Amino acid sequence: MPLPGRLGPTSRLRGGAGDMGMSITECLGHLDLRKGVVGLVTGAGAVYLLYKAIRAGIKCQPPICTASPTCIARLAIERERRGRDSGELRRLLNSLECKHDEYAKSMILHSITRCVYLLEAEASACTPDDVRLVGSMLDDQDNSVKIQALNTLKAFSGIRKFRLKIQEHSIKVLELISTIWDLDVHMAGLRLLNSIPLPDYVHPQLRRVMPALMEILQSDYILAQVQAARLLSQLAQKNDLLYDILNCKVHSNFLNLFQASQPGGLLFEALVFAERLSEGRNSPHYQAVKWHYNEQSLHEALFGDESRLADRLLSLVIHPEEEVQIQACKVIVSLQCPPDLGARSSSCKPSSSYFNN
Repeated sequence: MPLPGRLGPTSRLRGGAGDMGMSITECLGHLDLRKGVVGLVTGAGAVYLLYKAIRAGIKCQPPICTASPTCIARLAIERERRGRDSGELRRLLNSLECKHDEYAKSMILHSITRCVYLLEAEASACTPDDVRLVGSMLDDQDNSVKIQALNTLKAFSGIRKFRLKIQEHSIKVLELISTIWDLDVHMAGLRLLNSIPLPDYVHPQLRRVMPALMEILQSDYILAQVQAARLLSQLAQKNDLLYDILNCKVHSNFLNLFQASQPGGLLFEALVFAERLSEGRNSPHYQAVKWHYNEQSLHEALFGDESRLADRLLSLVIHPEEEVQIQACKVIVSLQCPPDLGARSSSCKPSSSYFNN
């Protein structure tokens, strides 16, 4: 029997809120304090205080911090699910028109991007003027603001009605990519350009920035390289841009892009790019003209008599990633058999610099 005024180790704690249904030993076990602590709890007052601490830990919920971005997003999503406009996206867009320092503008744009992705109905209710406002942030002096504005435009590009408005910023985005050597700017700008169809009126600007795009492709930032390869693959399908791409100067080690040690995603995109170039140069439209390339051109690196692309392709046929294997085979086929073979009466003739054996 425990002494009066004391509680034994198996005594039950009860309170006004109901029976907790735990012994002291069990409570201490929940706190991982059973060893070395049971001997210290000797007074009824200490036990009561311990009980209150345990009960508070079990019963209490953390307070809702309405100022945190996570809570704001959660509340906004819940309201939209119930068919109500949270007003959060509109509030952020309105606040963007006020004067803020660079950090504040970056944070506002980041929050707008989150809301566009998370609050579909509210994002669709925005206007072209909202997109124009975000686009105006591309002229900010701070690179972090530019990057966040590019990300926000990328988010808006998922809504069809805004794509034409976003296209109006294409030339500005190309200017940023070609004049600022910041890999995060490159990444954000290329992701945006890859998310929208590029109108023909930007082709003159594309010719001017082609060397910059080729430099990004040969950089050491894999994510930007992947985006650059995707964009160049699209441009390689434009008849009036194909020669500008093929005649662009590249580094002497350009074929390192096709090494088996490269990440699979980058390898795949580089192979798609090579296939598009091969198809384009084999087309009747392109072969109708006698083109001349400089010795350091992409054409010579890939298709010249001294190119070692064939060796790289053959090594990739046994790559561990299946999509890389398949794409390497596609490039080999495109090099051997022009895609318009069906319209020709002659048999398939391999290129003079590839697979002669």
